[in-house]
Amino acid sequence: MKRLPIPDDVTGEEIDKSVRQELMSLPKTLAEDVARNLVMVAKLLDDEPEQAYQYARVALRLASRVAAVREAAGFASYAVGKYSEALAEFRAARRMTGNSDLWPVMADCERGMGRPERALAMAGEPEVQKLDRAGQVEMRMVAAGARRDMGQADAAVVTLQSPELASHSIQPWTARLRYAYADALLAVGREDEAREWFAKALEADQGGTTDASDRLAELDGVEFVDALDPEQEADDALKPVAESRADESKAEDVEDEDVEDEDVEDDDVEDDEEPEAVESEIEPEDAEAVEPEADLVEPEVQDDDAEDLAEDAESAAEARSEDRAGLPEKDGDDS
Repeated sequence: MKRLPIPDDVTGEEIDKSVRQELMSLPKTLAEDVARNLVMVAKLLDDEPEQAYQYARVALRLASRVAAVREAAGFASYAVGKYSEALAEFRAARRMTGNSDLWPVMADCERGMGRPERALAMAGEPEVQKLDRAGQVEMRMVAAGARRDMGQADAAVVTLQSPELASHSIQPWTARLRYAYADALLAVGREDEAREWFAKALEADQGGTTDASDRLAELDGVEFVDALDPEQEADDALKPVAESRADESKAEDVEDEDVEDEDVEDDDVEDDEEPEAVESEIEPEDAEAVEPEADLVEPEVQDDDAEDLAEDAESAAEARSEDRAGLPEKDGDDS
């Protein structure tokens, strides 16, 4: 048999004394196991009914002949909408104990199975008279619900009108009775009266068993936003990041534009400065620096020409000398 994990701090001693007495018929170790599973059912029934149902099935396999176990299994099945299964468990528990405490929830299972007429018939049977005041109020609310299931909304309003509804004393069932009456009034279009009774239900709802405050807000046209909505929180958490990234992107674009502008300005400046650079090459100071270079070249050219002329003169003189040497001497020149 598959067992479900149970925290070490769950000992089984937490269950009601009457249930513990029923389990005394079992071997000690088995009784402890059943008790611990029943504790888990009670802990999880309201908030995690599916888990509670699983623990109830384990307890049922361990001790199906214990009325408390059958009753716990019935409520766990009822919580997850398994009405046929729940009704079978409630009937078994009732046969074991012989009491009628489960009569109202059994009738509501009939409603859940789509048989409101059967639930309404149960409201008129003798077992109802055996119920305590709280049980009778529960039976009245189930009967009113059956009336509404059958399309008898006005009859549902009348069914809920009772001394318990008119009482000013606050009982564990007061908030739920007032809430049921307000809801029935709203179904027949008596909105102002419905609002009054929702307010009264909220006043008596010390344990927060109803959503009377939400119903009042709906009637007043007030819309609530869940501040703990995970999706909304994620969106809100991402907004600053997105905005920061957008700002950074914009800043980068602006910087890029500035850099481009600076590049363009530098190009313009360079283009403008080029003529100045050319002009600076022919400034007087530079011209003076060039002139000495021209003077240095000119003497070289003059020297070369002088040498050439000297060589030509020497050549001509040698030629004339040779010519003279080849001529005959004249006589009588001295005379």
